[in-house]
Amino acid sequence: MASVAFSGAAAAATAATTSRRLPASAKLSLSPSSSSSLKLLGSTPIVSRLFLNPKRCSAAPLPSRAFSSAAAATKCLASDPEQLKLAREDIRELLKTTFSHPILVRLGWHDAGTYNKNIEEWPRRGGANGSLRFEIELKHAANAGLVNALKLIQPLKDKYSSVTYADLFQLASATAVEEAGGPKIPMKYGRVDVSAPEQCPEEGRLPAAGPPSPADHLREVFYRMGLNDKEIVALSGAHTLGRSRPDRSGWGKPETKYTKDGPGTPGGQSWTAQWLKFDNSYFKDIKEKRDEDLLVLPTDGVLFEDPAFKVYAEKYAEDQEAFFKDYAEAHAKLSNLGAKFDPPEGIVIDDVPSQPVPEKFVAAKYSSGKD
Repeated sequence: MASVAFSGAAAAATAATTSRRLPASAKLSLSPSSSSSLKLLGSTPIVSRLFLNPKRCSAAPLPSRAFSSAAAATKCLASDPEQLKLAREDIRELLKTTFSHPILVRLGWHDAGTYNKNIEEWPRRGGANGSLRFEIELKHAANAGLVNALKLIQPLKDKYSSVTYADLFQLASATAVEEAGGPKIPMKYGRVDVSAPEQCPEEGRLPAAGPPSPADHLREVFYRMGLNDKEIVALSGAHTLGRSRPDRSGWGKPETKYTKDGPGTPGGQSWTAQWLKFDNSYFKDIKEKRDEDLLVLPTDGVLFEDPAFKVYAEKYAEDQEAFFKDYAEAHAKLSNLGAKFDPPEGIVIDDVPSQPVPEKFVAAKYSSGKD
């Protein structure tokens, strides 16, 4: 697969040029006191050209005998492969210091999860297109708190301007799963960004935590995306990571023995005891229901109540390898929903084919719930 070489020197030059060209009013403020830090993205033509709908081209020399007025043929990509690799390394380092695995997984999911298979037109169909960076979509109730994920991601976008937001969101999400000990996700990149907040999907496409009929609700939302019962249950297993905070979602306890000391900002209620470790504990804990400090939402409990869901939930509670395999496939599928790829076949940045195998996990010791 063709790639575009990007040297460190070229990156620095690009960053310097970008800094000179951007008006001060278009730069993102990451200070906690800023109430509109993300509002200005896409507010000027210069920002739109540089960040919101990038087209990256590499020159391929023509044979010397094929002389023409064109010095080279060009191959354009949505994201630069070398910058994608560098961004992945920076995300790994970010995770070591911020323990932001759960919110970065959620960021990728919520950008992709607005997809509607019944709408063919891009970007009206929703999906993984970077629209979640706009304030109008961040204010959707289901996205409460995700502004904090954007504040983590934006410095990476500034550094790697040849990577689209859509790719960066999905790269962060997959890397977070892998670095938490989960399976390797068979990802591809090259997603094209939407360019304006008017292209954001309407509110109401993401799942709710406590609907009147949880099984029906899950199927309504995920079937609309083109996902099936097995994929619904496998993806639900990502709740093995993270916490629910009542001030954001209205669900969960203010704190528990597992969350009172962090890491990160203390508080909230987790689904599992080691809530920074990706494994099959989510299914085991829901099945056993023996710890009142662990969260079980209506949409969690129904996985062991609905006959079709229960088949997979029981399987994953007993067989982590099966869960990892199905999760990796479902995550990759979700990350591609609604996306427009350039090149059409996507960009693969791994040197070898991905295999869904567990990876070493370290951070779990910080969230054991022990004093």
